[in-house]
Amino acid sequence: MENIPNPIIIQEFITESGASYHSIPLHFTLAGQPLHSAPIVLVNHALTGNSQVTGENGWWNDLIGEGKTIDTSVYTILAFDVPGNGTNSFLIENYLDFTARDIAKIFIEGVKALQIEKLFAIIGGSVGGGIAWEILALAPNITENLIPIASDWKSTDWLIANCFLQEQILNNSSKPIEDARIHAMLCYRSPESFKEKFQRTINQELLIFNIESWLAHHGKKLQKRFQLSSYKLMNQLLKTIDITRNSESFENLLSQTKASIHIVGINSDLFFTAKENVETYEELKKFKDNVFYSEIDSVHGHDAFLIEYKQLDHLLADIFKAETIKK
Repeated sequence: MENIPNPIIIQEFITESGASYHSIPLHFTLAGQPLHSAPIVLVNHALTGNSQVTGENGWWNDLIGEGKTIDTSVYTILAFDVPGNGTNSFLIENYLDFTARDIAKIFIEGVKALQIEKLFAIIGGSVGGGIAWEILALAPNITENLIPIASDWKSTDWLIANCFLQEQILNNSSKPIEDARIHAMLCYRSPESFKEKFQRTINQELLIFNIESWLAHHGKKLQKRFQLSSYKLMNQLLKTIDITRNSESFENLLSQTKASIHIVGINSDLFFTAKENVETYEELKKFKDNVFYSEIDSVHGHDAFLIEYKQLDHLLADIFKAETIKK
């Protein structure tokens, strides 16, 4: 992983809500081939992630690396930290100032600052996929491929409802990060996933159900590494994905792009449902040819995009290995 010590400084940024920021540091990482020497893949992280996508501590290193699906010997991997995600000292206290579209605008500025004319692909899971949709709607010629995984172009009522509950917990709980994480884990997994993993077993040491000790453990673990202001911000971004807000219709926005759109759903996702993904695909097919839908088959719910690497490799092989063959 090639770490770039100096962030890009986004100056005089005005958010969609009219808030003014004199300067916003945009931290990023580069991995794989040197910039401008190979096709570039932009990877957008999810709620508690960061720009460390590959290498020893990379959160997607089963997918990205030498000889992996997104091969670092073929591609340049670019990843931005969502400003305020807590990976560095810059934090955003007024989380309501920002929407997913603001982050998309900041990322586009970052791409321009690095003098990148065109990306080979933008890929992201969950809120990262939502930001990817927003980027394409704002800059239809920025990429050849859009790959939103376990995501969609808008936050549904169900998703907004869960984000609202998260916000209530984050603002009102005496242990906000722990409690919010416990609730979030219920959205990220599925009833079948818990059944398979725990079988109603008891933790003999604590004399509570294993599911309870597992949830408590995840709460404590996140509390140690994540900041409250970062959680509030990332939750707000998840709640505000909508490429059509104060904008044109879905068709008008997406008929402007020549990019291939590869939607990857998860059959057990309770957060961004497969049904919603299929509806998006069918809507796109009415006016666009190069749109594809594929589905991860898993009991693990939303988090399957971080678990089912073999399936993901199989579903993405055509996009990324074709580039290898072409060379």
